[in-house]
Amino acid sequence: MFENLKEQPADKILALIEAFKADPRDGKIDLGVGVYKNAEGVTPVMRAVKAAEKKIWEEQITKSYTGLAGDPAYADAMVGLVLGDAVERGQVAAVATPGGTGAVRQAFELVKMANPAARVFYSDPTWPNHVSILNYLGMETQSYRYFDSETGGVDFEGMIADLKANLKAGDVVLLHGCCHNPTGANLNLVQWKEVVAVLNETGAIPMIDIAYQGFGDGLDADAEATRYVAANVPELLIAASCSKNFGIYRERTGLLMAVSADAAKTKVNQGSLAFLNRQNYSFPPDHGARIVTTILTDPALRADWAAELEEVRLGMLELRKQLAAELQRLTGSDRFAFLGEHRGMFSRLGTTPELVEKMRADSGIYMVGDSRMNIAGLNTKTVPILAQAIVDAGV
Repeated sequence: MFENLKEQPADKILALIEAFKADPRDGKIDLGVGVYKNAEGVTPVMRAVKAAEKKIWEEQITKSYTGLAGDPAYADAMVGLVLGDAVERGQVAAVATPGGTGAVRQAFELVKMANPAARVFYSDPTWPNHVSILNYLGMETQSYRYFDSETGGVDFEGMIADLKANLKAGDVVLLHGCCHNPTGANLNLVQWKEVVAVLNETGAIPMIDIAYQGFGDGLDADAEATRYVAANVPELLIAASCSKNFGIYRERTGLLMAVSADAAKTKVNQGSLAFLNRQNYSFPPDHGARIVTTILTDPALRADWAAELEEVRLGMLELRKQLAAELQRLTGSDRFAFLGEHRGMFSRLGTTPELVEKMRADSGIYMVGDSRMNIAGLNTKTVPILAQAIVDAGV
């Protein structure tokens, strides 16, 4: 049997990590790996997470399973965080998943189970694992225009034109709730409303991947679009991640939500989600979910978490502004002003793989070949180094 297996293509980001480790240069800068880092290059454990873990250690009396859907208190807390009062809780079926990736995978599985003929539309570009999972599942896919490399913004006219021309009833449109990965370029609320109008006109169903709530414009601001969509479409899937905003990457903590305007469908939706959990991994992991629940249901811990998250958000925003200003100083133009307007950890420079490789070879700057860079991989001292490398490479 094993002789029939084929070597799988190397993951580009993982390969980049290994290349960075092997580089002996002292001044090298890692902008490839997609995790938050502070100014010292460390992904810290948040204060509220430490406190919550201590509380759990002191109070927890069992490690028994919580249930196929996970702890209901976790679902309640996360539905509240993401959706606020946009819809009634009874309209939302939800299950805990191993990270946001698990939520994405289960969402695609649900689509395939509910409508095998559904096509999934994704932004060009999108997080590579979206497409990888869809291809593995054998689902039909189609991209829609999204990023304008010339302006560094959203090609909204192209996006709407593609959706209007190609969507059919029952298709699924994958959208990023905030902090678009890999570009950092986001729709504004007016544009979101137009997207919703197209979805309702065509009968297509939105699926929102919201992995960076709190990293862009703030916890509520980053959820505004998702809440608007939930309140204005008949059906919606949401894959949420706690990896970034709680800093619990290795705990693999996510939630999949199925929102229906018809609350009578929630029972069937909930049963279907639990069924998929059973088929893929039975009971979801609980430790990260319990950390999140403990924080979100304790007023003091929640306030401290929100305050530290805001420090993280503002720190990344300052790095963006510093980089845009330094590039303006070096080039004498506002060509890179979009970097200050992007939100979240990532920005896409919009340059070629050849120039990305030139920056790596000449200056030790490591970013993904499509020019996605992790702003959180910078600090105030390395921003000028990056800016000079961008100029020297002729980006």
